[in-house]
Amino acid sequence: MIDRAHDLPITKQAKTLGISRSSVYYLPRPVPEADLKIMRRLDELHLEFPFAGARMLRGLLAGEGIAIGRRHVKTLMRRMGIEALYRRPRTTKPAPGHKIYPYLLRGMEVTRANQVWAMDITYVPMARGFVYLAVVLDWFSRRVLSWRVSITMEAAFCVEALEDALARHGKPEIFNTDQGSQFTGATFTGMLVSNGIAISMDGKGAWRDNVFVERLWRSVKYEEVYLRAYDSVGEARQSIGRYLDFYNSRRPHSSLDDVTPDHAYFTPLPIRMAA
Repeated sequence: MIDRAHDLPITKQAKTLGISRSSVYYLPRPVPEADLKIMRRLDELHLEFPFAGARMLRGLLAGEGIAIGRRHVKTLMRRMGIEALYRRPRTTKPAPGHKIYPYLLRGMEVTRANQVWAMDITYVPMARGFVYLAVVLDWFSRRVLSWRVSITMEAAFCVEALEDALARHGKPEIFNTDQGSQFTGATFTGMLVSNGIAISMDGKGAWRDNVFVERLWRSVKYEEVYLRAYDSVGEARQSIGRYLDFYNSRRPHSSLDDVTPDHAYFTPLPIRMAA
């Protein structure tokens, strides 16, 4: 989204987009090999036990012979963008200018494509380092409408994925995300509001509010990411892209009567789903 050849200074471009100027000049700092191995294992454990916090994860690692302190686990979790997922009161205050919207999907029947879209970010380990993957998903068909890979968790790549999905597929009635700062910023929510899209946000730490995206992450991790050791960001992007094409066009889903997301999206099935 940043155009380095544009007449407008990069500082002003970053301010207009609502992203940190530092992220534009970001150069990834090397992460110790030992930490990368632990982060890979934390990712696997988080997928298996999403309710586990830093204390429990430390205990699970200790049971595998990995000596690490709880604070170090917490630091790595923060770097990975993961947290224990469970229902708890909304006691946190949003960042200045960031509005938290209510969850709109409880009890709703999702019966057609483009009724509800959802978006989320996940951590993707590589052979040496890691990246983040963001997707826009159609709830009814489970089809991945757009995706982006980034070396940082800044909002810009999420905005790009949203722009791409809107350009390619029109717009949904409702757009659901978690309460991450990437999704609560004025640039992201403003794009939804300007398109007349109702905004829905999960309860803090409540994975069941966005369960279809969590199921997608399980498929992506076990069927693609954990089978690879990407040597570069470019290789990760290319390989993940191939998998998502397969996921949309060839992988049957039991919840869709064993047809593909593409088929369900473009040829709606006689299925009624409770969100």
